[in-house]
Amino acid sequence: MLSWIDQFHTACLLDSNHYNLSYRRFECIAAAGSADATVVHRGANLESLEKFLQDKTGWFFGHLAYDLKNEIEALNSAHPDNIGFDDLHFFIPSVILRLSENSLEINSATQPAAEIFDAILSTPLPGSKQTGGIQFTAKFSREEYIETVEKLREHIRRGDCYEINFCQEFFAEAIAIDPVSTYLSLSENSPNPFAGFYKQGEKFLLCASPERYLKKEKNSILTQPIKGTSPRAGDRLEDEANRERLFRSSKDRSENVMVVDLVRSDLAKIAEEGSVVVEELYGVYSFPHVHQMISTIKGIVKEGTKFTDIIRATFPMGSMTGAPKKKVMELIEKYERTRRGLFSGAIGYISDEGDFDFNVVIRSILYNRQTGYLSYQVGSGITFYSDPEQEYEECLLKAAAIKKVLA
Repeated sequence: MLSWIDQFHTACLLDSNHYNLSYRRFECIAAAGSADATVVHRGANLESLEKFLQDKTGWFFGHLAYDLKNEIEALNSAHPDNIGFDDLHFFIPSVILRLSENSLEINSATQPAAEIFDAILSTPLPGSKQTGGIQFTAKFSREEYIETVEKLREHIRRGDCYEINFCQEFFAEAIAIDPVSTYLSLSENSPNPFAGFYKQGEKFLLCASPERYLKKEKNSILTQPIKGTSPRAGDRLEDEANRERLFRSSKDRSENVMVVDLVRSDLAKIAEEGSVVVEELYGVYSFPHVHQMISTIKGIVKEGTKFTDIIRATFPMGSMTGAPKKKVMELIEKYERTRRGLFSGAIGYISDEGDFDFNVVIRSILYNRQTGYLSYQVGSGITFYSDPEQEYEECLLKAAAIKKVLA
């Protein structure tokens, strides 16, 4: 399926990698080709998206880039972006493929399903192309990163903010990789429940995300922010000790409850009064390279609330900003050195019934095939109690699968 959709200019594959998590709707869903699309370039607004969604029918796939914050909160982004995804892009696919454990459902208005199925089966599989040996350059040295974290802790001491998600970029230039085989290698090394392959022309997102941003089903809405990370260990007893240590960590719990309070406040803007509840607090889930602390917050959407109303109320997701949201986004712009672009944004779908599901774009490789620019970004939540050196090591831990595939 992946090799087949890669022939199209626009394509999206969302894969749960067999995680049997709550609220999962599909094992895997893919969209290929663009029967119609809306693109919002920098400086435009969400009104054109809402008009597109109102005027058209069917399924929509696409992305929300982090820099939509500039419209929502009247902010700005001045750092370089060498990947070049638009701030917003949604398309109506020519073909939708919905894969369960036992069946493949094919939907297309222009081509018989059997013909598409045969074409998928006859598509050559990607070769096991070696992409290793890539040397990455960091936008921050270790010393610069630690110094910047200390400056952020000083902002917290002064009361400017409570928590801030601070990210750094690692990049390489003039690189040629095969996006499909690289994505498959990333998924093999780090299968995660909100993974995705996303393509817009010569721009690619290869995503191994463990985090959901927002899901709506009928009038119910939920978000599942991640705050809190600990490493996996080869020894079972040591691994369980790491898991238990994360669950009891006062630092990680304080990070997690801060973001829970933030997203509760965001959801309350578009939810029925009194409907926002924390379904799970401090849940610890295990992934290939890390244990993560995840909380689940639910609400009932007010009648008549539009998709863009929900985005304005909740985006960017609190786990990738901090609190208070507007102030920390100003500090992010001041101290980071790269425009986040699609990183810490979201990809996902809106169904023909108005339901939707979007991930958080983290643990991801971003690639511009036209220019050969290859990049990944990682970050961590900085609080008053943060140890700068441990925060730096956490960034490296989160990038372990990417480094294994590329470096």
